[in-house]
Amino acid sequence: MPELVVLHPGWQSTIQDAGRSGYFRQGLSEGGALDEHAFRWANKLLDNEPNAACIEILLGKFEAEFTANAVIAVTGADMTVTMNGQVLSHWSSHCVQRGDVIRFGQARSGLRTYLGIAGGWQTPRQFGSRTVVMRENLGGLDGGPLKQGDRLAFKAGGGPARRAVPAELRPDYQTPLTVKVMPGYQYEQFGVIARRTFETSEYIVSNDINRMGYKLNGPAVVADTRKLASEGIAYGAIQIPPDGQPIVLLKDRQTIGGYPKIGCVASLDCARLSQRSPGSPIRFEFTDVDRIQAERRLFDRFFNHSHWVDDERQIAWP
Repeated sequence: MPELVVLHPGWQSTIQDAGRSGYFRQGLSEGGALDEHAFRWANKLLDNEPNAACIEILLGKFEAEFTANAVIAVTGADMTVTMNGQVLSHWSSHCVQRGDVIRFGQARSGLRTYLGIAGGWQTPRQFGSRTVVMRENLGGLDGGPLKQGDRLAFKAGGGPARRAVPAELRPDYQTPLTVKVMPGYQYEQFGVIARRTFETSEYIVSNDINRMGYKLNGPAVVADTRKLASEGIAYGAIQIPPDGQPIVLLKDRQTIGGYPKIGCVASLDCARLSQRSPGSPIRFEFTDVDRIQAERRLFDRFFNHSHWVDDERQIAWP
């Protein structure tokens, strides 16, 4: 089978699909691509199934060689991408030839870039998914990030003609971000002043971020410190530890926890948050389930049911 040979793995590059669902009760994290928007665009450009595995490249410096012709797509964080020294356009699909070498520079805007291939990367499935969760040593080739010399199989054959995401549909990862939050969990344990502080203050992404979660720095949010029993943790749950600094939990989060949680960030806003680097400003906005579900339905309808058209702007999705 044709392969991609990893020449340099970069800071951290992992195989990710839509995640490992249905195993939370067994203590397995969901995992999956952190930026669902960029991940889904990579597969849409290639006419892949929505769950096809991509390589999630953190910060850049990834380099690899193709052993056969293929069609690829590059989306996500802004990195200079070259093929045999020639710059490739971002948010686009490209044809590659046997022996071509692709290189990713350092991220200028955003954190994570996605490299998709027609048919998806053919790594083994574990518990129904190819996704890598490093803390659990699951997925990919050996449960960890890619290493020099790793060989990733892909399906032989071509793919669709070259495509590009319209410029106005490409996100700007440097704009200030306000994330939508649904009240929940221990919301009632936070007083009026704590809730007001949380919703009106600006928080800054700290250096303490990874695929498990983002810790933010800003005005402390004080919660009732009654002892809590550990409970299941939803994607986007906002934990408030004793220091009052919010932690937004993401795809590789632990399955249970005992810190009070003031609410839950909308899943699509978690994807937006995952591209914000340390020092980025973040604000929170309480909203209702109907608004969040409406946005989610539009997203799913676009990526799950619509076929590629000559002008993707005909289908409204921000």
